[in-house]
Amino acid sequence: MTDRYATFAHSGAGRFLVKRLGLPNPPKLRRYEKAAEFGPVTLGGSGRLVEPTRNILDELPVAAGADGHCAALIFDASGITDSEALRALYDFFHPVIRSLRPSGRVIVLGSPPELCTSAREATAQRALEGFVRSAGKEVARGSTAQLVYVAPGAEAATESTLRFLLSGRSAYVSGQVVRIGPAAVDVPDDWDQPLVGRTAIVTGAARGIGEAIAHVLAREGAHVVCLDVPAAGEDLSRVANDVKGTALQLDLTTEDAPRRLADFIATRHVHADIFVHNAGITRDKTLGRMEEGQWSSVLDVNLSSQERINDVLLAESLLGGNGRIVSVSSVSGIAGNRGQTNYATSKAGVIGLVQASAGAVAEHGLTINAVAPGFIETRMTAAMPMFAREGGRRLNSMTQGGLPVDVAETIAWLAHPASGGVNGNVIRVCGQSLLGA
Repeated sequence: MTDRYATFAHSGAGRFLVKRLGLPNPPKLRRYEKAAEFGPVTLGGSGRLVEPTRNILDELPVAAGADGHCAALIFDASGITDSEALRALYDFFHPVIRSLRPSGRVIVLGSPPELCTSAREATAQRALEGFVRSAGKEVARGSTAQLVYVAPGAEAATESTLRFLLSGRSAYVSGQVVRIGPAAVDVPDDWDQPLVGRTAIVTGAARGIGEAIAHVLAREGAHVVCLDVPAAGEDLSRVANDVKGTALQLDLTTEDAPRRLADFIATRHVHADIFVHNAGITRDKTLGRMEEGQWSSVLDVNLSSQERINDVLLAESLLGGNGRIVSVSSVSGIAGNRGQTNYATSKAGVIGLVQASAGAVAEHGLTINAVAPGFIETRMTAAMPMFAREGGRRLNSMTQGGLPVDVAETIAWLAHPASGGVNGNVIRVCGQSLLGA
């Protein structure tokens, strides 16, 4: 659905009125472009991550900056061991933050507080979260700010994350905390098509976010199995044809669905490399008016089916080495939402599933992560009442809704073969929503 207010705000008359009346001014976001350059990048700090980061930047097509402005500011705060040393953040960012270009990037690198060797160091590292989230609300003009905690020994596992956060792929991701742990890094031959030779299964692929996920994973080189219920068969076939993939009609809530899925994977592909749990439904009612079936169906589709599928994927080794599981949660599962006790319960449960499973999944050489979309422009949000829809669009640092492709790009990063150190994370794709944590 078209955001008519944003279209007006970008017009000649609209720009005048927006500025004059102090109205929200949705910026034009820089999204993915093939062969787009990074940078120019300004790197600072004096911790253990400076040199590994500089080595990564040296491998990127970083544009030169001739106008005194930069596209990204990266600060290594991993060397900060007490609160007094947090002054280094001010010293680095204060002189340069206003030179950040539109759709610029702020990235702070740190050490996970839970792995710090002293209480003072842990305190200082935890303080970085407040800095980054506030910076994300100040930089404006489509710029983002992120915090990346890198565990000792994981210095070589950061490249896929830095590439994602610096690029237009992360246009609607801001104010997030990413944790990277030690892991073997599978560096692709081609960073533009890192999924060549891999098979991805995407549930709920017939339309909306699922369709976008299928397209982005196919663009990255994957063979995509598009899965949805039989009732969506026509749309499902269209998407599968568009991405030159395979259509699989399957209701994931039936008793034999895990067995049928397992047999399909083993027979047709031997194993899958990426499994994206995107299928989901809503049955919105306030709790006192909600029927039992509305509660049960949402929990079964959105959460319980994921548990059953993950069980068979792991028990029968149906994901190849360095495989990926990515689940779609929601900001509603973090902040809650009136009339969505069933939906918010299911999506909070998805977060719990990811966090509780990360250790066991890692023992299989796999990763499991979640994305939590905020307000995304889909047919579902287009059907919302006007004032609720406008509130969803404006109550974030980008003052606009995201696009299905924004969720898909984030999933592609988590599915990347070089993202092995990113495990058990929940990444909000919400434009830094003002609601929730």
